[in-house]
Amino acid sequence: MDTESTHSGYSNRSNRHGEQSRRERRKLSSKDSSRSERSVIINSPYGPTQASPNHNSEPLLEVPSSVAGDEAPSLQDDNWGETTTAVTGTSELSISQEEVVGLGKRSEGGLGQGCRRYAPLALGLCVGLLVLATPLAFLVLPAVLWPARLQACGSACEGLFLSVSCKLLILLLAVWAIFLRQARASLPRVCVYRALLAMLTLLLTISYWLFYGVRILDSQDEDYQGIVQFAVSLVDSLLFVHYLAIVLLELRQLQPCYSLCVIRSTDGETRYYNLGQLSIQGAALSLLEFYYRDFPLHNPALLSASKHRAAKHLAGLKVYTVDGPVNQAGPAGGSQVGDQPRAMISAAARRRDATHNELYYEEADHDRRVRKRRARLVVAVEEAFMHVRRMQQEEQKASPGDVMDVREAALAIFPSMARTLQKYLRTTRRQHCHSMDSIQRHLAFCLTHNMSPKAFLEAYLSPGPTLQYGRERWMAGQWTLVSEAAVTGGLKEDTVFSLRCLDFSLAVTVKSIPYIRMTEEYVDPKSHKFTLSLQSETSV
Repeated sequence: MDTESTHSGYSNRSNRHGEQSRRERRKLSSKDSSRSERSVIINSPYGPTQASPNHNSEPLLEVPSSVAGDEAPSLQDDNWGETTTAVTGTSELSISQEEVVGLGKRSEGGLGQGCRRYAPLALGLCVGLLVLATPLAFLVLPAVLWPARLQACGSACEGLFLSVSCKLLILLLAVWAIFLRQARASLPRVCVYRALLAMLTLLLTISYWLFYGVRILDSQDEDYQGIVQFAVSLVDSLLFVHYLAIVLLELRQLQPCYSLCVIRSTDGETRYYNLGQLSIQGAALSLLEFYYRDFPLHNPALLSASKHRAAKHLAGLKVYTVDGPVNQAGPAGGSQVGDQPRAMISAAARRRDATHNELYYEEADHDRRVRKRRARLVVAVEEAFMHVRRMQQEEQKASPGDVMDVREAALAIFPSMARTLQKYLRTTRRQHCHSMDSIQRHLAFCLTHNMSPKAFLEAYLSPGPTLQYGRERWMAGQWTLVSEAAVTGGLKEDTVFSLRCLDFSLAVTVKSIPYIRMTEEYVDPKSHKFTLSLQSETSV
């Protein structure tokens, strides 16, 4: 007993010392990683609303980072089928006092983010109004300041007036189509080409104003036709600048130049996309749009089984200190003290070797239970739809006042399949993805459009893309772009960056599409001709 207590005390002290050293190494590594990486933030185009609350605003109170057990707790009220039993565990999400202060500062900076979001739009509107008003001012100022000294130009000026009016209308519609579109997201940095085009337009307008002030306003030029032609030249220059904007902002990125590999950090889900000449932040925005469309919904409950298995395996390992005090009774006693820990270590090694068998049987049992629950669900849904068809046939014979609404029919048949559906969703660990209201709405939609039971079950038998679920299921209202290179720079070969949210991250690797060389080989059509010789006598 004394020997065991001494060993346990020594192991506890060594464990505490090891935990302290690991914490120090984590702090040092986090500081080094924060110094070596650049992180900027991309806000999603859909902000938090009352109808779709954002889970990232209060992540510590609503969404646990990890759950132990086979059934993960739901993010909503799941008491629509039967009593839900959830096994909770220790959360791996920790936060320091400095991070709490940082969260308060970020919440206070909402007004600053709003100003940052609308400041480029306000600046662009000011520049646009100045550009569109400048040609009109060139035509109006001489007629107001010195109307008596102007020379009449007749029909030539009227034709130029018509040309300026048509060009300004075309320019207004083109600017509305390219620049006045609804923003898809809030990018961390200003787009280089947009800033370049704005500066070019502003410099062009200022230069025309300087020339107009020196050569026309100061001298009070009497040639009104020349003034009108000067305004027409300005409108032509603005149209060419807009054509340059279409080339830089729209046409340049159409041709695919790079292949991007996107990997989700939690489950390893991988997709490949081809993109053109884009900046890193522009490519990140395109990849996030592709992510919501193509990737299945992130389900942290699927990772709880592997974590539970790893924790169970580590709990079964017991390591004893072999350097403790040796029994002085003799060499035989010393060999007994040394042989007992070795036997325990060998038993733990044999248990570790049998882990793959446990994994195999667990997966086989899980697949069996999923098939069983799926069969019961299919039968229950088919019976419910058959009941609806019988009700429709009875309603055709009934009076018009007794006809049941589609919503009422969905509410009537939902209890017959609710328990089976919830058991299946729990078995597949997707119960938090579907609420009772969403299932009832989907059932009413299928009944309205006369869909089959298979069409109704397709939404629950296979996981769909992220956009098919409610916005509150996305669990990512804000993304952080982490890149060693400048996010305003273009994509290059072997560029690596990541997009991080609260629960997972997307690692992106860039590869350039290789140059393909294709040759032609001519085949003479006469080389395919042949002669078929038939003999008159055949063997019997």
